[in-house]
Amino acid sequence: MEHSAIGRQLRAQRTAAGRTVASVAADAGLSVAYIANLENGRGNPTATALARLAEALGMHLVITLARDEDRHQADIPGPPAVPASLVRLGRTARFRQAVAAMTAALDVDAEDFSAQFVAALAALAHSMGKDLAEPEWWRIMDALLLVATHPATS
Repeated sequence: MEHSAIGRQLRAQRTAAGRTVASVAADAGLSVAYIANLENGRGNPTATALARLAEALGMHLVITLARDEDRHQADIPGPPAVPASLVRLGRTARFRQAVAAMTAALDVDAEDFSAQFVAALAALAHSMGKDLAEPEWWRIMDALLLVATHPATS
C-alpha cells in the first residue's frame, strides 16, 4: 500500500471517530507532526507506529505479504483524501448526532458506519472535483439522515 493511501485511510478513520490529530497523537505516543505528515502522504511509517495509531483509533493493524505477481492488486488506488471541510464537519456535535441517528435507524455498528460514511462523503466530493462548503455538506447530511430515518415505502 502506498504511503498516501495509508495516510488517507488514517485521516478517514480519525475523522470518522471525530478525533483531532492531537488526541490521536497523545493516545498513540507519537508527535502531532509525525501523524500529520503520514496523513498527508509523507514520511515512512514503521509497523510499530502504525500499530500504535491503529490501537489509538480502536483498530488493529493487519499486514499482508503478497507475491510479486499479485503486485497489480497493490496498485489499486486507496480511498480519496478527506477534504478539509469534511474533517471540520466531522468534529461537530451535529455531525455526531446525525451519524448516531442514522446508525440507530439502520441498526448498524456506529464505528463501522461512521468510517464508511466519511469515506463515501470524501469519494462524493472527489467525484465532484471540489471541496464542498459546510452548507453543502449539511444539505447532503440532512438528505441522507432523512432517507435513513424515514425510508420511502413501496
